Amino acid sequence: MKALVNTAADTLTYMDYREPVLKLGDELVQVLYSGICGSDMHAFLGHDARRPTPLILGHEASGTIVGGLRDGALVTINPLNGCSTCPSCIVGKSNICSDRQIISMPPRPGAFAELVTIPAENLLEVPSRGLLKSAALTEPLACGWHAVRLGLRLQEAPVSGLKCVVLGGGAIGVGAALCLCAMGVQDITVIEVNPLRLETLHGIKGFEASDGKDARSPLPGSVDLVIDGVGFAATRGSACELAKPGGVICHIGLGSGEGGVDVRRLTLQEITFIGTYTYTPQDFRDTGAAIFAGQLGSLDWVETRPLSEGQKAFEDIHNGRTRAPKIILIP
Repeated sequence: MKALVNTAADTLTYMDYREPVLKLGDELVQVLYSGICGSDMHAFLGHDARRPTPLILGHEASGTIVGGLRDGALVTINPLNGCSTCPSCIVGKSNICSDRQIISMPPRPGAFAELVTIPAENLLEVPSRGLLKSAALTEPLACGWHAVRLGLRLQEAPVSGLKCVVLGGGAIGVGAALCLCAMGVQDITVIEVNPLRLETLHGIKGFEASDGKDARSPLPGSVDLVIDGVGFAATRGSACELAKPGGVICHIGLGSGEGGVDVRRLTLQEITFIGTYTYTPQDFRDTGAAIFAGQLGSLDWVETRPLSEGQKAFEDIHNGRTRAPKIILIP
């Protein structure tokens, strides 16, 4: 099969690669769409020791099952798999299982390839072929769905009256904003500093878009719920500044691990800071259902490119040369 392999830092090689080995309980999926995630970018840049080269990256995918009783079924992939026996898995939180695995991280190759294997229970059926490209967004949008769900359950005021801000206009941030809208929030602002991407965000319904300096930008100390979809010291600092007394910050982004948290302000103003990692299996199913029902909008803000041009796609994202919040690669 053909695959896009991370062979060294800053290097992706489109090449012939051995087909994945089908294990008991797995399904073989022909990948039709596979999105580029921020964690893929970290690995590409050589910043993720959990993803040593050579490795097939990619974990946001949809396609069709090949072989077996479900041959030809249209599916999207939940790439995260727990042990199923620990206390976290038993209560439905396999996302925080200490023995969790995810495709694109050893021992499971990722989905920047023509074929990938995944446990059968990790596949969510897609109602129609026309939804397959949108279905590839289930994974990143589920991250936002999970964060929004955790952040809203701590609010004391009615959801419709909340002021919410999302930092970052990539797929995680846009998805979080669309999930806020789907769950009844009316005052939503996405802050994005890349002017190319900001132009795209202005055309998406459901929220306002701002560069953080214009008239749309919320005032410090005025926001009920801040979602940091970037995760750098600067965005953590902004989140701490924007949250109102008693407000909530949900931190999704994994941009860097240090700096930015104003612990003194969090303490004196009783601001809740929540780390949110991926999604539960139920969050993934709920996000898929919302996508298929059209509750998260048209999802037409993605750009597609051939898998063979993956190197340039990564370089364009890294250098801020893309307008789309998400690039999806097509094998």
